[in-house]
Amino acid sequence: MQNNGTSELIQSSFISKDLKAIAKKALDGERISFDEGVLLFEEGEIGFLGALANHIKENKHGDSVFFNRNFHIEPTNFCVFDCTFCSYSRKLRERGDYQAWELSEDEIYDIIKSYNDKPVTEVHIVGGVHPKMGLHYFANLIKNIKEIRPDIHVKAFTAVELEYMCRKAKVSYEEGLKILKEHGQDSLPGGGAEIFDEELRNEICADKCSTAQWLEIHETAHKVGMPSNATMLYGHIEKYEHRIDHMNRLRELQDKTSGFNTFIPLKFRNENNQMSHITECSIIEDLKTYAVARIFMDNFDHLKAYWPMIGRETTQMLLAYGVDDIDGTIDDSTKIYSMAGAEEQTPAMTTQEIVTLIKEAGRHPIERGTLYDTIQDYSEVEFEEERVRAY
Repeated sequence: MQNNGTSELIQSSFISKDLKAIAKKALDGERISFDEGVLLFEEGEIGFLGALANHIKENKHGDSVFFNRNFHIEPTNFCVFDCTFCSYSRKLRERGDYQAWELSEDEIYDIIKSYNDKPVTEVHIVGGVHPKMGLHYFANLIKNIKEIRPDIHVKAFTAVELEYMCRKAKVSYEEGLKILKEHGQDSLPGGGAEIFDEELRNEICADKCSTAQWLEIHETAHKVGMPSNATMLYGHIEKYEHRIDHMNRLRELQDKTSGFNTFIPLKFRNENNQMSHITECSIIEDLKTYAVARIFMDNFDHLKAYWPMIGRETTQMLLAYGVDDIDGTIDDSTKIYSMAGAEEQTPAMTTQEIVTLIKEAGRHPIERGTLYDTIQDYSEVEFEEERVRAY
């Protein structure tokens, strides 16, 4: 069903015949092909893409925009891999670097305990790939976290971390994931996907898990009952066809497993890394990428704008370009993007601030669990004067 704005836009004489045909397919619930996805990038005017993506989003979720109350634990940023786009990791030989860290188990447990009086629902655990932090170390860590906070959802470890863990422990991906699940891990984040094109991947992250390994690990996670997210790093050396290729491989796996919760485009940031000579893409390119993702990825229920990376203002704009999720409160507990020059150098928002951001965009804020169960509808909630950091 078309709203008037979308219908008028598609009928506009300024829209090409090919784009109108693509829009009609999308509005009729038909799948967009690879070539049509590339054409949307190449020829789609930003207003057209936004209207179409917003229509698809509203068909799925109405005016709802989701967020959760979460925090991150990053056990270490020491890493055995060398990704040219990464501003976060440090080599073991850089132990003296003031931006390098390696948390002890007790320090990690103290972080968990610091949230015991706060209604957070998720802890997100990712970090560098440390040679001494293996599968059984992390399995025990998760078990102890669940003993401290039994109700919390543990979303942990990128496919890059998992591939290394399983290889070092000499177990299959299925065996490794089952061990982690038995110890309390609930789901996987989507990191480490970067860009799936093998030639480009060889240029920007040659030594870490391959495209095939990333996809196999997520397929295996879905098989053992652990849902996951999916990401794409855009705005570096890739072209439009590489973005669509990436999305298409995810779409094909989602057809097979239905195990992905959400898709998260991640903007390349160029500070303090080996790709600093590459200019970051524009906000217009951000809007276009999210809109095309919403149109192309028809079997993904949710499209997330990760606000600590993309910034609050752009996140708010993206709510008109197909985005229905903006992640969570974070509480300044991640450094992955701030170290690369993202707008949010101290990424933290209270529940009140998130709700206000969503309402200012004319949307309805819904607090969710990790698996998109509704915890509270904030549409009619009015906050008093800021009292505490409102988890």
